[in-house]
Amino acid sequence: MSATAAVSDSSIVLSDTAAVYFSPMNTKRESEIERQIEKLKRDLAGLGQLRPGSLSKQYTVCGSPGCRCIATPPQKHGPYYQLSFTRKGKSSTKFVRKEDLPAIRKQLKNYERMKLLVDQWIDLATELSNLQIKQNRN
Repeated sequence: MSATAAVSDSSIVLSDTAAVYFSPMNTKRESEIERQIEKLKRDLAGLGQLRPGSLSKQYTVCGSPGCRCIATPPQKHGPYYQLSFTRKGKSSTKFVRKEDLPAIRKQLKNYERMKLLVDQWIDLATELSNLQIKQNRN
């Protein structure tokens, strides 16, 4: 194996990938795709904490006699914030404290951004693969 094999498994993958990406026969479009993929990787690495799901605001009625929540017009209790998500095929909900909302919202936004970046990476990787397959036929 090469000298990079002693460093770590990830450096082997990166060096092997670089050998494919930066071969002398690359076209201008292939080079552009490679640059875009590298930028996506940097963007993904910088995302921060991730959390799947959606946040909703809930109001409740307790039903206690004389409570404002059953008056006319009703003044329901709340808001209460609820996080709903599905992970590994299991749906869950969790109440979120008001003071935790900014962090939760940031994590939800990061998760959505991560999905977008991964979709872009897959599209670019597929295009790059198709270009390289076509180039190998010629």
